[in-house]
Amino acid sequence: MLLGYARVSTDDQDLALQRASLKDAGCRKIFEEKVSGAKRARAELDRLLEHLREGDVVVVSRLDRLARSTRDLLTLAEEIAERGAGLRSLAEPWADTTSAAGKMVLTVFAGIAEFERSLILQRTGAGRTAAQARGVRFGRPAKISDDQWAHYGPLLRSGSLSVPSAAKLIGCGRATLYRRLARDEAEGAEAGSC
Repeated sequence: MLLGYARVSTDDQDLALQRASLKDAGCRKIFEEKVSGAKRARAELDRLLEHLREGDVVVVSRLDRLARSTRDLLTLAEEIAERGAGLRSLAEPWADTTSAAGKMVLTVFAGIAEFERSLILQRTGAGRTAAQARGVRFGRPAKISDDQWAHYGPLLRSGSLSVPSAAKLIGCGRATLYRRLARDEAEGAEAGSC
């Protein structure tokens, strides 16, 4: 029996295209979920694996719907094979573990895919470092405007206003204020040493 597995990473994404392609491929049952592929603990994937019987074939629209790394892909392919089942990708016809050649090709291409992913991570990291050197700040925007800090910062530093009270007035967390105070202190120390 052909069993389909469809996955998207976020609730905003839609499973309709994967569902349609898996039905067109002849899948009688489709296991679907909205969860990151980086997580190995996936409820519907686990249900699919429990449901597998000898001779079944797990069908995915693309391999990255099943696994995000070579190690995970090979582990899942091995787990599927231990149950006497096969694995087939619709977008990557060479990924068909029901044949010896397909098993070999899957291993080689999975390694190439992981290599490509690591290159992307390296380029992303280099771009991030270059952007930080140009002064680009990452993360959430500050919850304290410059005007608010100009008013509340001196009151906090003088001790006439407590951090919990200021956090309530500004509408931010206490940790945000403590970080801002520490940053101001560090910038003041740098300015004093020049």
